[in-house]
Amino acid sequence: MRAFRNFTGLVAPLDKNNVDTDQIIPKQFLKAVVRTGLGAGLFFSWRFGADGAEIPDFVLNQARYRGASILVAGANFGCGSSREHAVWALDDYGFRAVIAPSFADIFRNNCLKNGFLPVALEASVVRRIMDGAIEREGYRLAIDLEGQVVADEHGLRESFGIEPFYKQRLLEGLDDIGLTLAHSKEIEAYERAHPSPYPTP
Repeated sequence: MRAFRNFTGLVAPLDKNNVDTDQIIPKQFLKAVVRTGLGAGLFFSWRFGADGAEIPDFVLNQARYRGASILVAGANFGCGSSREHAVWALDDYGFRAVIAPSFADIFRNNCLKNGFLPVALEASVVRRIMDGAIEREGYRLAIDLEGQVVADEHGLRESFGIEPFYKQRLLEGLDDIGLTLAHSKEIEAYERAHPSPYPTP
């Protein structure tokens, strides 16, 4: 898993509440068993019309937001089904973090297990960030995971919470497999002390 490093990125505002995982990545893209390429399906029904052409008014189709790496959205982001593809699609598109007043629990857990940072802030602070991204072209945020701070160049500086366990996993780039392999010496010692009752012939 890619480690999450402190970074500064362009912000894209998605001014909607209750964005569900079917809107993030529609069901026709769930056949993929790999994480790459899913960015093409991100917000597909909002980005493209029936003829396959981009819908100009959608935020991610606007030139000023292309290349954004931080998404700011409304409350209850990631609700709906538990599809992990939603996080994979956001990541593959180029986002590294999403900021919202609240997240669906399963979506948040999927983020933290995939090196993607969900930042929950007070609704008034999210509104300030949203307005900044709408009103100021090129609006950027700095996210300091180690210090647990989000800041901009216009006086905003806000702390956010994250469990120490998940913070360390993100900083070190440890997914579930990596976390297990970090204890490989202990696992090997256990296996030596507990021989298999079914030895290999």
